[in-house]
Amino acid sequence: MGAIKVGIIGFGYWGPNLTRNFSELPGSELVAIADLKEERLKQAQAKYPHVVAKQEYRELFDLGLDAVVISTPPVTHYQIAKECLEHGLNVLVEKPITLKSEDAEELIELAAAKGVTLMVGHTFEYNSAVHALKEYIDRGELGEIYYLDAARLNLGLFQPNSNVMWDLAPHDISILLYLLGKKPISVSAHGMPCVYDGIFDVAYLDLIFPDKISAHIHVSWLDPCKVRRITVVGSKKMAVYNDIESENKIKIYDKGVNPPAYTNGSFGDFQCSYHSGDITIPNIRFSEPLRQECQHFIDSIVNHTEPRSSGRDGLQVIKILEAAQHSMCNGQTYEVITW
Repeated sequence: MGAIKVGIIGFGYWGPNLTRNFSELPGSELVAIADLKEERLKQAQAKYPHVVAKQEYRELFDLGLDAVVISTPPVTHYQIAKECLEHGLNVLVEKPITLKSEDAEELIELAAAKGVTLMVGHTFEYNSAVHALKEYIDRGELGEIYYLDAARLNLGLFQPNSNVMWDLAPHDISILLYLLGKKPISVSAHGMPCVYDGIFDVAYLDLIFPDKISAHIHVSWLDPCKVRRITVVGSKKMAVYNDIESENKIKIYDKGVNPPAYTNGSFGDFQCSYHSGDITIPNIRFSEPLRQECQHFIDSIVNHTEPRSSGRDGLQVIKILEAAQHSMCNGQTYEVITW
């Protein structure tokens, strides 16, 4: 088949990055851009004069497109994605896929019925550093995984129709699901509104995975330092993935604790031994994750294969967020996640 004809819906914060990639990929043809704001459309046409620019996304349905990319506010994802799928279009929708699990389930069923691709923009699943970290875990080089700690902090961007958990936590949840290859059993969450009443700008999530693995996520719009870090602690080694680093994104620490083989309960017997070896910095060939994501979307359409960050992956993230939201509103209770 020829190049996939693509339309972009939403040219705001993330839309220009998606537009750039789909305009440069050899397997795609950027045909149209839709955005409600005329000023944004003028900016788009100044850079991409050959594309059709529309304020109403429904006008894209008559342009013979093969696929659309939805980069609009999350509250609009469900309705726009549903209409696009009903018109037989392959859909890449930014995270979160929807704000309700039942809406995500409906989109998944609709895509299957139409025989088209539904993919979610969990960009970090296409990050080569995250891939490398998963390989260390899967090979057992870190040993038995004890826990993971994720921090995603910065100053802003405040959003009136969302909260920091729904804005930032989808990234880390999708990374944890990908790294462990397991779904959590339960989640507890708490947060606080500091700047605006009713809008949580700081949140903490605690997840329990099978095999007694725990994971902790800290997200904030109200922190002086930009942090994008995941720590994985194992029985043999520990690893830190720091996305802020320009080159050395992963460090493997040969550090750990060895408990005594036997103890009768006395303090003298309860002495652990500690080991501290080398720090390894793997050489990772890094390429733009968003470029990899966009290419994967095109490849999934051409090859009729399920994308890595499929609609079902997006649904898993939504179910965790819903349970965390329920916990946050009910005194930090541990909520069992129904799969």
